[in-house]
Amino acid sequence: MVRAEAAPVVRPVVRRCHTADLTPTDRTELRALLDLAFDGGFTDDDWRHGLGGQHVLVRVDGVLLATGALIRRRLRHEGRELRAGYVEAVAVHPDHRRQGLGSLVMAAIEAQTSRHDLLALSATEDGIELYEARGWELWQGPSSVLAAMRVTRTPHDDGTIYVLSGDVELDLDGELTCDWRDGSVW
Repeated sequence: MVRAEAAPVVRPVVRRCHTADLTPTDRTELRALLDLAFDGGFTDDDWRHGLGGQHVLVRVDGVLLATGALIRRRLRHEGRELRAGYVEAVAVHPDHRRQGLGSLVMAAIEAQTSRHDLLALSATEDGIELYEARGWELWQGPSSVLAAMRVTRTPHDDGTIYVLSGDVELDLDGELTCDWRDGSVW
């Protein structure tokens, strides 16, 4: 009886780096993955929102298959300014979903919780199951944005915001306000 040799197990390689440490090739591959994963719905504003912080890149056999970014933002809750790590640009190659790569990305992001008062994100329908399984909580209260020196409600974002609290006590039914930015504010 001839035994077939087992194929070598290929383990994902997880790299965490700042935007400044991304090579031109990294940036090109990253944008291509995001465009593919979001089926053309990833805008230039979305791209800019995901720059300027910590990136998680997951490669298998040298191919970029999953990514996410953690950007510093300021959120307001109950009259307090909170140092938030805001999760952006989480994506897994469509042919490699449901294989644990998204969990690898989120674990690397969540490892940075101690640097922030909380982590927050605005979930797409495809990401909700992943975030809830990892203990992220849906923000139940109203969302808003601080723009032109006044708070403006963002009701279309209600029900999409998830948080992972650090040491700060949060009232998930209270109002959560983000700082202004071009494109989608959440």
